[in-house]
Amino acid sequence: MSAPPPAADRGTQSELHETDMAPWASHVILVVVAAAVLIKTAEGKKDQMLYCSACRALADELNYSVSQVDPKKTIHVGSFRLNPDGSLEDKKVPLARSETHLTELLENVCDSMNDYALYIDPDTKEKSYKRFAPREGEGGNFPDFKHFQFDGPDGSESLKFACENIVEEYEDNIISLFVQGVGDVLDMLCGKISGHCKGSLSPHSEL
Repeated sequence: MSAPPPAADRGTQSELHETDMAPWASHVILVVVAAAVLIKTAEGKKDQMLYCSACRALADELNYSVSQVDPKKTIHVGSFRLNPDGSLEDKKVPLARSETHLTELLENVCDSMNDYALYIDPDTKEKSYKRFAPREGEGGNFPDFKHFQFDGPDGSESLKFACENIVEEYEDNIISLFVQGVGDVLDMLCGKISGHCKGSLSPHSEL
């Protein structure tokens, strides 16, 4: 059985081991830092045209869905406040703008993005996502189909993804705007709250 190396040799081996590990540890740190920078950069560079179009489409679809509900329909909204007789306070609110109804709408509203596609204005060459499919029982003048792009990386899936991100981030704001009956939801949500759209955002502008 060989004798253990002298203390000086053991110290040398330890130093060599630490020296060998240093490049590996540095590489891991560099990878982690680089990944964090890339993620932050991706978050900070959202496609403004895509997210503005998604926000506008989201607001328009919700406005339309709310408008289709009979304004006479109401829903009971209970509370924990007691009436003088000891019973719980129970009040009715319009179904269309109730938190319950709006939450249900938000669960599926982004599916409507399948009815939108990238549109390239023939005159200005400006890109935006517009609805190409008429709603049930609705006529209307829709842009020429030849100016739409229905496939590729800019297809409706990109718009749906952006819509889902907006709903996830601003769900409470969206519900609050509709519950309060804010007149210009598009301007408030897409301009002032999220900042996805810049400039004038008329609710009557074409989508």
